[in-house]
Formats: sequence, C-alpha cells, structure tokens
Amino acid sequence: MSLTRRMRRLRRTGALRALVRETRLSPDRLVYPLFVRYGQGVREPIPAMPGQWRLSVDQLAREAAELRALGVRAVLLFGIPEHKDALGSGAYDEAGVVQQACRALRDADPDLVIMADVCLCEYTSHGHCGVVRGDVVDNDATLEVLARTATSLAAAGADVVAPSAMMDGQVGAIRRALDGAGFPDTAIMAYAAKYASAFYGPFREAAGSAPQFGDRRGYQMDPPNAREALREIALDLEEGADIVMVKPALPYLDVVRAAREAVAAPLAAYQVSGEYAMLVAAAERGWLDLRSAALEALTGIARAGADILITYFAKDVARWLA
Repeated sequence: MSLTRRMRRLRRTGALRALVRETRLSPDRLVYPLFVRYGQGVREPIPAMPGQWRLSVDQLAREAAELRALGVRAVLLFGIPEHKDALGSGAYDEAGVVQQACRALRDADPDLVIMADVCLCEYTSHGHCGVVRGDVVDNDATLEVLARTATSLAAAGADVVAPSAMMDGQVGAIRRALDGAGFPDTAIMAYAAKYASAFYGPFREAAGSAPQFGDRRGYQMDPPNAREALREIALDLEEGADIVMVKPALPYLDVVRAAREAVAAPLAAYQVSGEYAMLVAAAERGWLDLRSAALEALTGIARAGADILITYFAKDVARWLA
C-alpha cells in the first residue's frame, strides 16, 4: 500500500514528538495554592489531599525558596483563621493570617507573584461566602466586606486579589476600593465562571469552609450552563477584571475553550481539590500512574485554552518537567 500521508512519521521518537508538540507545560504558567494557618512551626497534613499541607506563616519562607528553585513563580493564598464570626471579620483583619502571609512571602521572595483569595467562607461561622440575612446571602451587603478584604490584602503586599465569592458586582466594587485606597496597580483575577461543583469537597475539609446550612447553588453557577459562563466573564471584564478564571477545570473544558475563543484577556483555570484528590487516590491504589495522568490532565486544560494553571500539582509538575 502506498500512503502519501503517514501521521506516524512525526511520532516515531521522543525528539520528533517534542519537535512538533503543540501544547507545552512550563513552571512559569503554574500557580500553587497554599493554605495558611496560625501557629509556629506547623506543617499539618491535609488528609483529603495527600501531599498538601496547612502551613503556619513561619513556614512560608521555606516554601518560597522551594518554589523559586523549581521555577514556580506564583502562589494563591487561602487563610484558616483562629476564630470565625458571622461577618467573616478575619478576612479583612490587617493582622489576619493571609495578610501576615503576604508580608512574609514578600520578604522571603520579592519577585514571587502573590495572589490572595477574596472570599468569606473560611472566615464565617455559617460557612457561606457572604453576609447572611435570615437564610439568604445578601449580595450587596457582602460587596463592602469583599472590597475591604481586597484592600487589606493589597496593603499587605498581594500582587493579585482573586474574588471567589460569586457576588454580582464584586469585581467592580473591589476595583473602586483598590483605586480609592491607592492601589491602582493591584490586579484582579476574577473567579468569573465558578460552578457549584461536587469537586470542592477536599478543599472544604482543608479550609474548614463547608456551609453550615443550605448550599451555595444560589450564587455559584449551575453546572449545566455554559453560555451563562460567557456572560459572567464579560461582566467581570467590564467591571475591571485583569484575569478571568474557570473553576473547576477538567469537568468544564468546554467552558475553558469557549472562554478562550470569546475573550483576549488572560484566562486561568483551577484544577480543584477534588480533581487532585481523585488522581492521587487512584494512583495510591495502583490504578493510574500519577505523573502521566496529572501531566495529561493539565495538558488538556492548557490545550483547551488556559494561560494560567492553578494546581496542587504545581511543584510535582515542575520537578517532572525539569
């Protein structure tokens, strides 16, 4: 048989495959999420996320040094407060745990990109992402608290604030607050298309943020909706978002692709805790090769169009790619 086109010619060796590879992962596209808690000398393992830790602030210099050595240049911070209340006041406390973490990381590595999550669920006694009136999250009352939180994080040294509460108007409220407080250069990475996903379970264990009543379906996106994601993204960009995000990543690759085609802004995708945990759990049972599966999953997310990959595998990937 005579074939003019043989696609296998360029797959024959590793060098040939690398030469024509269309999508490449690199450490400088990765963002490593970190959970920060109070205490001294604490490296507390997270059972639902093997290999991940809750770290006290004094541990962050070591973490920054490790990340620099691996070529990972960005982190996303989540805080675990000592005390919670109905308003989530720990989120905007100038001496709060994430504010302390921002300062510690800035001292340890001035060039590290410090991103800080802006939400209330880790800080509220009811576990919801905003101010609760009765059994409803009050959207507009929450905006002021989110704006105050973002401003305090910018003052502490965050390069990027990342509102994830899914309140209408949150990006605009934060932009106005940052500009008014003298932080016009602090960027906003909006969790623009954040779905009410079952894949957040391990995170809620890590951060102690499970809602104490009801659920978050009233403000996070309904999983069957894709066109609505584009409306959310467009609104966040209109309000001043610098980066937009799709979360989770792997179950929503169609949304990542649609977002990529719709907007020119930098696009992030968050490979969330459940995506991480299921790969690690399968690998622990010998059902998957962790390295191959994790790299394949992240390559798929990048191939769908994400510029920025937020992943708990960030350090592993950097080692694997070295």
